Amino acid sequence: MPDLLDAIEIETGAAPTVSIIWMHGLGADGHDFVDIVPALRLPARPGVRFVFPHAPMRPVTINGGYVMRAWYDIREVRGERREDADGVRASQKAIEALIQRETERGVPAAAIVLAGFSQGGAMALHTSLRHAERLAGVMALSCSLPLADTLAAEAAPANRDVPIFMAHGTQDPMIPLARALRAREVLTGLGYRVEWHEYPMPHSVCPQEIADIAAWLGRVLGVASVTR
Repeated sequence: MPDLLDAIEIETGAAPTVSIIWMHGLGADGHDFVDIVPALRLPARPGVRFVFPHAPMRPVTINGGYVMRAWYDIREVRGERREDADGVRASQKAIEALIQRETERGVPAAAIVLAGFSQGGAMALHTSLRHAERLAGVMALSCSLPLADTLAAEAAPANRDVPIFMAHGTQDPMIPLARALRAREVLTGLGYRVEWHEYPMPHSVCPQEIADIAAWLGRVLGVASVTR
């Protein structure tokens, strides 16, 4: 098991019984989505532990080899962006280690959501669908599906019916909507249940999306947001 990634942890109440492991995007860090915790307006009970890990530092080819926090390298091959398979699988193991720590702290896999934005969302999809134990759900925001051609062979039976929340901006210049739609097509073609949302936004998160995330978390974790 790899060394645990450094992470920021926020608990909405004492003795959390559910956990959300939330991965940031390329070049960001675990601080990137800390502010979403109060915005979701979750109740004190049941307590939720948010885990915001920092991706490792590594050179990123499409950014001129600049070293930044990244879950995997990205290269341009014949005009298409391709993820580094070895990097994806190394980050998968690191995220699996975070899941194991949550189970060791008393939160069962069935009460854990993997979430992420952009490259972090891609890792949430990749890892959750290959995880041997049933998870509560996976949230994939503004992302694509890495190593899509290996999913059919590597998919874990336990998570064949895991709830998947996917959301994307119609004006996203970083990851075009078409790439996310292709990812959804692959997933639904394999029989996965995808709750799909589109918003008139760029590569970002908007208030309506946050409200929809809160509602989805209420359904999969039983943590309905506090009414305003």
